[in-house]
Amino acid sequence: MQTFLNEDFLLSTETAKKLYHSFAETQPIIDYHCHVSPKEIYEDKRFSDMTEIWLGGDHYKWRLMRSNGVDEYYITGDAPAYEKFFKFAEALPKAIGNPMYHWCHLELKRYFGYNGILNAETAPAVWELCNAKLKEEGMSARGIIKQSGVKLIGTTDDPIDSLEYHKLIREDESFDTVVAPSFRPDKALNIDKAGWLDYIRKLSEVCGYEINSIASLKKALSDRIDYFASCGCKASDHGLDFMVYAEASDEDLEAVLARGLAGETVPSAEAEAFKTSLLVHCAKEYVRVGFAMQLHYNCLRNPNSAMFAKIGPDTGFDCIGPNDGCRKLASLLDRLYRENSLPRTIIYSLDASDNAFIDTIIGAFQGTEVAGKLQHGSAWWFNDNKTGMREQLISLANLSLLGNFVGMLTDSRSFLSYTRHEYFRRILCALIGEWVENGEYPDDDSALADIVRGICYENAKRYFDL
Repeated sequence: MQTFLNEDFLLSTETAKKLYHSFAETQPIIDYHCHVSPKEIYEDKRFSDMTEIWLGGDHYKWRLMRSNGVDEYYITGDAPAYEKFFKFAEALPKAIGNPMYHWCHLELKRYFGYNGILNAETAPAVWELCNAKLKEEGMSARGIIKQSGVKLIGTTDDPIDSLEYHKLIREDESFDTVVAPSFRPDKALNIDKAGWLDYIRKLSEVCGYEINSIASLKKALSDRIDYFASCGCKASDHGLDFMVYAEASDEDLEAVLARGLAGETVPSAEAEAFKTSLLVHCAKEYVRVGFAMQLHYNCLRNPNSAMFAKIGPDTGFDCIGPNDGCRKLASLLDRLYRENSLPRTIIYSLDASDNAFIDTIIGAFQGTEVAGKLQHGSAWWFNDNKTGMREQLISLANLSLLGNFVGMLTDSRSFLSYTRHEYFRRILCALIGEWVENGEYPDDDSALADIVRGICYENAKRYFDL
């Protein structure tokens, strides 16, 4: 029996150990999609205590605490920092089978040098140890990035953002990690959501002209895409909730826009045609400037209306949404391919039952610009656990070319989440090791090294033209 979280954690075969320790372990990290703050990177933020760096903004941990009956006062409320930490430590031992248990202990081990177990009994000592460690030189935002071996961070940024901190980071020769903005135009597309009209007014102000037509709205998006490109943007990101595809005449689209600008409610069918038109426009612009396009879908946002009203979005109350996006995604890709406007595209569905569909649809629209132009994104959000990662990798291997996969990302707001790349790499090497030891692939170090290094680092480096 292996001891918990030893150096061969998750590596159940000798081949898996060789692949991980020889080829994966020391590879740099390209974290091409996350939600960390560029301002905090530029200012090299220091964290006051373990609650701030570990629990602040981490809805994964918040959900775990709620599942243990913890009052919201200790989660997003005004409870003292240690009491929040203790409530989480008290709940964590029950998280057997949950990746949070592994992630937390990997973070404690790698960044704080703690090799024990976190629970209610050890919480006071762990709190003191970690808070003392946070005062050390290498535990600032930049220090954590550097010790993690991160070469690129792709943040998530709104079209109206000034990107001032990205500019300042690029000018800072003392910091050699690339921090690239990612274009996330969801608020401009979501004409059926609260706040859309106020957002369009802000976009008009940033662009310096009135947005009063579909043409002017598309021009505004194009202008901001150009601005993002000038600031080193590598990719866009679309959080679609549910995949959209519906066509409408120019006349009908203008009428939809007019309703939105008048503050009227826009029916969902009309909103879908509006979103489709802008998404197609953006995709064409991504081809022009060289951005990759990321599509996230099948998320049911804020089903708990009472908690949404109380503490707002992105607080851990979303869930996997009903699956109705396959045909719409196929229609979108078909149109873009037919019109020579399909950018490099990474597709993520929150519904794991879409794995086989995604892995077959990408094979219908690949191109020659880069190997694996269309990608099945890494197991996303509720799927980024051992089972979800294995299922995504197996499906991709069965139906496409696993060797061209661009690999893992954190999709996180935490600077400590880079251990998720280690977690993924161990799962990857364990799976490939099984295939080799079962005689399903040759024990060829050269070929295996290319595959593992590619998925861990080299493929993303090539895909994002770094």
